[in-house]
Amino acid sequence: MHNLTERERKILDILSEEGKVGVTEISERLNVSKVTIRSDFASLVEKGVIYKTHGGAVPAMHPDILDKQRDMSEVKRAIAREAASMVEDGDSIMIVAGTTTALIGNYLLGKRDIRIVTNSTLLLPYARMNPSIHLTIVGGEFRPRAEAMVGPETIRQLEEFHVKKAFIGTEGFSIEGGLTTQLIESSETIRKMVQCTEQTIMVADSGKYDRIGFVKILPLESMDIIITDEGLAPEIRKEIENKGINLRLV
Repeated sequence: MHNLTERERKILDILSEEGKVGVTEISERLNVSKVTIRSDFASLVEKGVIYKTHGGAVPAMHPDILDKQRDMSEVKRAIAREAASMVEDGDSIMIVAGTTTALIGNYLLGKRDIRIVTNSTLLLPYARMNPSIHLTIVGGEFRPRAEAMVGPETIRQLEEFHVKKAFIGTEGFSIEGGLTTQLIESSETIRKMVQCTEQTIMVADSGKYDRIGFVKILPLESMDIIITDEGLAPEIRKEIENKGINLRLV
């Protein structure tokens, strides 16, 4: 979502809300020519955001993913940029599926010889753009709502790797409840990644604080570093740092 023009965003909004929509209808709504819309469609296809159909287009991703990408997008980019700054040339890392974590791939340009192990299909476009990224996507069962591979096969394949840093996300976090999510498979994947890394870095916007999901993943003190934004209350920041966690604010 971050590399789209304003008109491309409007087109994607229409498609995500209504499904397949034709060139003529979109051109009339946006008051531009059909030639312009066809050009926008070609750009969106190249960016991996839509699929062209006869006379129109449909979103390439589940609506849930598109909604999450829109939510606090500027903050998510700042968090991802800070996370990417921690990656050094030659590093091997893991990145768990998520809209914030996937953005890390965008900010690795300029880094050299980075090996990434992930269960996220959202990282594919960045690997195509950056020849210095060596991307391994583990297998498993595909979950369109998360753009993620999950399940026993995912866990089995993750066990084959050991990395320097793991970047993980969460649907909610708190001092008492730790990291939580709505999906059991997501919690299993994150726990396994934490076992396979030397350093665990959580990336999450402050809006996720005090959200309690169905499944507890890990206690907060399992994190070495937390990257979030300044929306986190000062008293919460202090409690997190008192647990010996390196807190980075963007």
